[in-house]
Amino acid sequence: MTANDRTPRPPMSFVDNTIDRQSTKRTDAAWIESRLQAPDAGIVLSTATQLILDTSGPANMRHNLEKALELGALREEMVFLGQKPDGSDPLFATCIEKSDEEIEALDDLTLIDLRTLAIQGDLSAEDTSVLAQARAMIHWHRTHKFCSRCGHPSNLADAGYRRECPSCGGQHFPRTDACVIMLIIDENDRALLGRPPRLPEGIFTTLAGFMEPGETVEQAVRRETMEESGISVGDVWIRSNQPWPFPSNLMLGCYGKATSSEIYLEDDELEACRWCDRAEVQQMIDGTHPNGDKIPPSISIAYQLITDWMDGRIS
Repeated sequence: MTANDRTPRPPMSFVDNTIDRQSTKRTDAAWIESRLQAPDAGIVLSTATQLILDTSGPANMRHNLEKALELGALREEMVFLGQKPDGSDPLFATCIEKSDEEIEALDDLTLIDLRTLAIQGDLSAEDTSVLAQARAMIHWHRTHKFCSRCGHPSNLADAGYRRECPSCGGQHFPRTDACVIMLIIDENDRALLGRPPRLPEGIFTTLAGFMEPGETVEQAVRRETMEESGISVGDVWIRSNQPWPFPSNLMLGCYGKATSSEIYLEDDELEACRWCDRAEVQQMIDGTHPNGDKIPPSISIAYQLITDWMDGRIS
């Protein structure tokens, strides 16, 4: 297969964030307040679990400041996400304490989780990518309201990119958790696909796992593959990466060459795992598999790794 023969791949989600984060301005409280007060400022709102969209017209992730405060948003807990490169449309994000039921009872508002929103494609790729940033930041602030050193309530600082403790002076910063996600290929040109119990019925995907301290990406790929499937891996190479805001991961997409073939499932990470040849994987992609098996949706890096292998894009 030549490059000209390769079919276009659906775009991967969450990778098109072009917002200007203005990181050097985050300590300037007066400037941040001016951005919040700007007539074109928007606020991304979320409950503990879902995004809140304005549906008074076409679905819109932006709410004005007045509406956000009316719904219970706190100014002191608003995170500055950034603005357009020309300085327009400053965007903030925060979580409100109303329940999902309370929001659903209000007119012109709807709740949706980011994964569903990305699959449906109701917003642009850039907006969906900005929402990945918003969701990760909102989750971090919701789960880090207290100082991990002394337990005292902490305060938002640096426009949301730091929390500080007024009691002990502790400083806390948002985290991104690195994960390896890998398609392992054997000498017979088969792909190793597994089925974690958390996935919808029939979905088979690439293996994945969190990196551990003191590990290289390659070491993490080999360790996680061995732990989950009993397969040993030799050569490993990194193909691509993707922010995955569930809640705040960075997926490092890799390929690996298997040096063994016998699968052993020794823990509860996977409920099934098998080698799949190209014909079977094509059935999964086409929706014609006799058992109804499928690969993950196109928003994910797993889909990219699998379809790139099918199309000869893995070098």
